[in-house]
Amino acid sequence: MSSAALEIKLSRPSRIYRPSEPLEGKIVVKSASSISHRGVRLAVNGSVITQVRGGAAGLVESIVGAVKPVVIVNRIIEVQPPGRIASGTTEIPFSVTLKQSGGDKRERFYETFHGANINIQYLLTADVTRGYLHKSLCATMEFILEADKAELLDQPASPEIVIFYITQDTQRHPLLPELKSGGFRVTGKMSIQCALSDPISGELIVETSAVPIRSVDIHILRIESFVFGDRIVTDTSLVQTTQIADGDVSRHMILPIYIIPPRLLTCPTTSAGSFSIEFKVAIVISFQSELSKMQAKSDPRTPRLWMAMETLPLELVRTR
Repeated sequence: MSSAALEIKLSRPSRIYRPSEPLEGKIVVKSASSISHRGVRLAVNGSVITQVRGGAAGLVESIVGAVKPVVIVNRIIEVQPPGRIASGTTEIPFSVTLKQSGGDKRERFYETFHGANINIQYLLTADVTRGYLHKSLCATMEFILEADKAELLDQPASPEIVIFYITQDTQRHPLLPELKSGGFRVTGKMSIQCALSDPISGELIVETSAVPIRSVDIHILRIESFVFGDRIVTDTSLVQTTQIADGDVSRHMILPIYIIPPRLLTCPTTSAGSFSIEFKVAIVISFQSELSKMQAKSDPRTPRLWMAMETLPLELVRTR
């Protein structure tokens, strides 16, 4: 019995495409001998899948199995009619455009996103169908979809900046007694509307602190929500942590904030009929304490005696 292998090669190494652009590539068949087939087909599938990857509330775990995926695109193209493929390496080119000209203008292609409970994924599946006595050849590859340039926002003249300050009076949870009596004050500014191709930027200044600082961290949080019946289920999870200071910080020194959002774990802030994806940024000041050493890996979203924090909304957009 001869061995054969199937592979998909896209024209762009980055695998990044837009709905109105041709999705081009080759289906590569490698076989020690010639094989007959009943057709070479290419399936393009895109969907919004809601699932639990751990850490979500029990309510989510109990109902997630009943949430149906949102189908974005489901298309099958015959790349080659039934026939025979010669031995050796055979390359079969293909080209398909996701957004059909004159199609439904309400059709919406969401950008690729891999979250904790929501996945927006686009897959190419090549299939060489063979006879009953032979196993069909199949290969799958994910490609990354971004919004069409015509749908993108113009780059703003200047990003939206918010000024923040963190003191013992802004905290909704108890702090170390030394902090409550001696006090602390941290001020700064940060962009809260950010293009995905640009960094989240800003600056932070520690003006005073009665307790030495252990670390200053910036956390990007995602808020994933989906509709189930008459309920909206929401889960918040950590996307990325960036430490901007390690150890006690010199007072009144400007600490720059410069954070690159991870591509596949973030996407434009999205609000659809059945789901939404939003983001926040949390500034967390950790103070040196014997208590903190006992829980060095505590969840940054959970308030602690030795932590002060400020959470800001973050709108991510795709711009020209």
